[in-house]
Amino acid sequence: MSLNLSAVASRMDKLYEFDREPVTPDKLKPGVLFASIFAGEHVAATEFVIGAFFVLHGISASDLILGLLLGNLLAVLSWAFICAPIAVSTRLTLYWYLRKIAGPGVTLIYNIANAFLYCILAGAMISVSATAVGLAFGMKVPGINDILPNNLLWVVICLALGFLFTTLAILGFEKLGRFAEVASPWIFLAFIGGALATLPKLGVRADFSNFWEIATTKIWNGIAATGQGKFGFWQVVFFAWFCNLAMHVGLSDMALFRYAKKWTYGFYSAFGMYSGHFLAWICSGVMVSAIGREMNPGKMAFEALGLAGVLAVLLAGWTTANPTLYRAGLALQTVTGWPRWKITLIAGIATSVLSCFPLFFMKLLDYVAIYGLVLMPIGAVVFSEHWIFPKLGIPRYQAETRKQVFNWKVLLVWAASLAFAFLLPIHLYFRWLPGYLFALVLYVVLNIGARTPAAENIPTQG
Repeated sequence: MSLNLSAVASRMDKLYEFDREPVTPDKLKPGVLFASIFAGEHVAATEFVIGAFFVLHGISASDLILGLLLGNLLAVLSWAFICAPIAVSTRLTLYWYLRKIAGPGVTLIYNIANAFLYCILAGAMISVSATAVGLAFGMKVPGINDILPNNLLWVVICLALGFLFTTLAILGFEKLGRFAEVASPWIFLAFIGGALATLPKLGVRADFSNFWEIATTKIWNGIAATGQGKFGFWQVVFFAWFCNLAMHVGLSDMALFRYAKKWTYGFYSAFGMYSGHFLAWICSGVMVSAIGREMNPGKMAFEALGLAGVLAVLLAGWTTANPTLYRAGLALQTVTGWPRWKITLIAGIATSVLSCFPLFFMKLLDYVAIYGLVLMPIGAVVFSEHWIFPKLGIPRYQAETRKQVFNWKVLLVWAASLAFAFLLPIHLYFRWLPGYLFALVLYVVLNIGARTPAAENIPTQG
């Protein structure tokens, strides 16, 4: 038995993902793989929840459509002009690039925080899939105000799904892409098919002649559900922009784009934004309206498509949780030095436990906002170091050069930016942008004294 376990561990150790070194040119991936990953990750379980919550928050139809068009465009531009160029230039994960800038001590704190937040997000996606699987067993789904699990069957299903999701995350980047290639087109069709099948139940005629009337009176009618604050145009814009803030402006998707052949692959994020964060959110809103605005993704899909809908929710949670667990494993790998597969397994166990708590997926919109805010200052620090420092003649990678364990300036910027953002007297969704600009300026100001003449400051590659 021990020999068999040793053999399995040995094979797992060969799943090398350039955890600490730049990706080599022979390992770069084609654009279609990035399109598949973005489509798979963003036409996913979160879409069943977020699109439904827009209905519950009383958004109007026109504010929703216009807000999503603009907000998703800003998100695509953030991936293309902020995240992808740094990833392609360095070929490193954010975690190892940050180590050069902030020192191993700061990186350890960041990676633990990042991995924990990722585990919560992946756990929420497992919860969404559990609402579908539970239909087969007549399971009672937790309510919108539940914090703790309300029945044993819910816990068992969440833990079983967590095991399945973790298994694929361990296999690495390419397997994630292949899985997404197969699953994401079908999931997208399920969203479209579910909405089309639901529209007649809401009173939409076969020729769609009264679609806009139904959309504005029965779906996005401007009436918020009890206990849910009302949203307008700008809430939609900023939510669509920042709901993946940690990935693009926060630079976590350097883990993906380090495999890109060129920085323009950042535009492939549009395959996820406009298929998932536009069409899928709209389709989800249609489906939740047909079940009396009950937050139950499994029921939404089952009422629309039957067993095909149940399968769509299951796969949607899987395609979202997989890359999220993959990122969590990379973050923790830099802290422990363990093989990526082993630490991903541990992250998967933690994620499976967190998935049992309905709080995280029932409060998903606010969680995503807080998650992005917490990690946003580090993205600002890395952006400043990579692009602004060379132009101002400020030497880069001072922590690495001086062999510092902690770059206190990074810690100060992180703490001060969070305090600034959380104390702003504006809506939670609007705080990240002034917080990000504050972090950029503060980090440059703190380092301006280290400036050297331009001729002496020849930045090192990566």
